[in-house]
Amino acid sequence: MRVAMFDKRPTRTILCPSCGRLTRADADECLSCGRRRPGMFGLSDALRRLFRLGGVTNAITVACVAIYVASLLLDPRAALRPRLGLDFLPVGNAVVAVFGTGAFAWRAGRWWTLITAIYIHGNLLHILFNMLWVRQLSPAIEELYGPARLVVIFTVAGITGFLASTLAGEPLTIGASGAVFGLLGAIVAFGHRRGGVFGSMILRQYGQWALVLFVFGFVMPGVDNFAHAGGFVGGLGAGLVLSLAERRRETGADHMLAALAVLLTLAAFALAIASIFG
Repeated sequence: MRVAMFDKRPTRTILCPSCGRLTRADADECLSCGRRRPGMFGLSDALRRLFRLGGVTNAITVACVAIYVASLLLDPRAALRPRLGLDFLPVGNAVVAVFGTGAFAWRAGRWWTLITAIYIHGNLLHILFNMLWVRQLSPAIEELYGPARLVVIFTVAGITGFLASTLAGEPLTIGASGAVFGLLGAIVAFGHRRGGVFGSMILRQYGQWALVLFVFGFVMPGVDNFAHAGGFVGGLGAGLVLSLAERRRETGADHMLAALAVLLTLAAFALAIASIFG
């Protein structure tokens, strides 16, 4: 009988979702707290690769742009119809009615539109403005919190923003601006939690940005300011609840929350499409 004196296979380590300490990825239980299967049967590594640094910002951008282009193709006549002012390449009313949210959708029981509406934009200027801010703010969230927590913050902020807008009686609303304000709220939460010179600088800079954008929303016509306020509060709350990546790295629990947010988003779009044929 041969006995292997040395096993050259690398031992993969992970952070336990329960205690946050290092343990083996293939361990039956955490070496520190005793949690069963801390590596979630290898799923934690797959989720870590999925939510890699920089990937979430690109995924949000691609998803919003792809859905906007698909919306134009579904109703090209509406997109090419002459409009006044800045309403260039608008999406059709049918798309907005199916995927948009607000008091009408809520009374009809279409709760999933609180999620689908985040990724729907009314015209070229609308998506361009929102994606510029996503590209500006999301990398900072990924650095300060981590990519998986960015997914959670973006989704929670988008939902709370549209929920506030719906409760305020807004009949129909769309766009990622509520989630964008949530990103601002999360960075403000980081500055508050961090403290010191660095935290104060972040709090002052991004707090000023949030204030300027709030005021700008009241000047521009057709802006859903309730969604902005609700999104900011949602992002602020999520930022205060989630552990900061600077103090504690993302764990399997963070990746699972992000995966659930992605699955919920996909399910929301599936329900919206199914409602067309229902």
